[in-house]
Amino acid sequence: MTDFPARHARLAAALPLADALLLVAAGEPLKLPENSDQTYPFRAHSEYFYLTGLECPHGVVAHDPREGAWHSFVPAVTEDERIWEGRTQPPGESLEGLTPWLAARQGRRIALLGAALPGVSADPELSATVRAHFTHARRPKDAAELATLRRSATATAAGYAALRAALRPGVTERALQVELEAGFFRHGANRTGYGSIVALGANAAVLHFTPGGRVAQPGDFVLVDAGGEIDRYVTDVTRTYVVGQPTGFQRDLYQVVLNAQQRACVRCRPGAEWRDIHLACAVDLTAGLVEMGVMRGDPASLVEQEAHTLFFPHGLGHMVGLGVRDASGLLPGRPKDPRPCLRTLRMDLPLAEGYLVTVEPGLYFIPALLNDPARRQRFRDCVNWSLAEQHLGIGGVRIEDNLVITRGEPENLTAAIPKDF
Repeated sequence: MTDFPARHARLAAALPLADALLLVAAGEPLKLPENSDQTYPFRAHSEYFYLTGLECPHGVVAHDPREGAWHSFVPAVTEDERIWEGRTQPPGESLEGLTPWLAARQGRRIALLGAALPGVSADPELSATVRAHFTHARRPKDAAELATLRRSATATAAGYAALRAALRPGVTERALQVELEAGFFRHGANRTGYGSIVALGANAAVLHFTPGGRVAQPGDFVLVDAGGEIDRYVTDVTRTYVVGQPTGFQRDLYQVVLNAQQRACVRCRPGAEWRDIHLACAVDLTAGLVEMGVMRGDPASLVEQEAHTLFFPHGLGHMVGLGVRDASGLLPGRPKDPRPCLRTLRMDLPLAEGYLVTVEPGLYFIPALLNDPARRQRFRDCVNWSLAEQHLGIGGVRIEDNLVITRGEPENLTAAIPKDF
């Protein structure tokens, strides 16, 4: 059971409102363009959902720091909504009460979070500052959130087991996706946490690939990045398999990524800087490529030169929870690191107890990177280009788990999903 008063109290203490008012809006349904009486599935803004647990279109939470109270204003459910959608009246005060509530506090600055709220004149700079602190305050997951996330991880593990049972030559990416997602739903997931990635062969080098009709062939890499969602809380996992028996090169590449991922997981402790974990993992991956003969030089020096981005072009991971990249970003007040090799980091902050992060290193043979003339010139002495060219169609390997940061070793919520190759 979620303790919403405790959340409100924690946020009230964390937000730099001074004498300003806080409004958090759920948002409103968006109509489908080709059908005037239906909408896209409504999802309240995560900041609103965090405060209320409600999927309430047009809902608004209001807070006056002078009084300390939190008000949830909700619209009246119409007869048509009851008949056509089966909706019931959500708890809260009438939305009509928001206007007099604001009128009684006229002249005070307003911080607006969540969705846009027509007719409200909010302070953009204050809103941005308050949002950064709101995000930071909810980064540690509470007991109710972790309980839901464990259920989501269990459903996700069932989906991966179903996919693996169906994996054989002749099966399509789309058929594997169906087995995967059916497994999620059969074990309690409400929906998928994001668009599932099931990529065969060369498609495994496309970072955000959409499954299609490609047929599995013996020797194909199979990269699967997907997760179930329960009550808005998401699991985000990646596993890489091979159809049939792997080649020696595939086995070595997989082992390099697995070793680097395991070492990165061990480094996830309170106080550790995420950028440092990312860069250390980049060195581990690069050292593995040097040992395989794909890259040439000292691993740390190659990372300093950013040569590793040819094969590891993304960040190590991000936060996950109420959405697939929940509460990622920067520590309040910290500027974005200007180094090009860190521009893809989805978060830059020290880890703390209660954070839930993904750890997802990968190595890929991406034609758009490896065939780029400027990169080939810049890194001409860093790569065994003939060997890299031989494997341009191999795809790639990524391995991803979800870790809860604790006082000691991190807790791996997705450890039940095997990584055996």
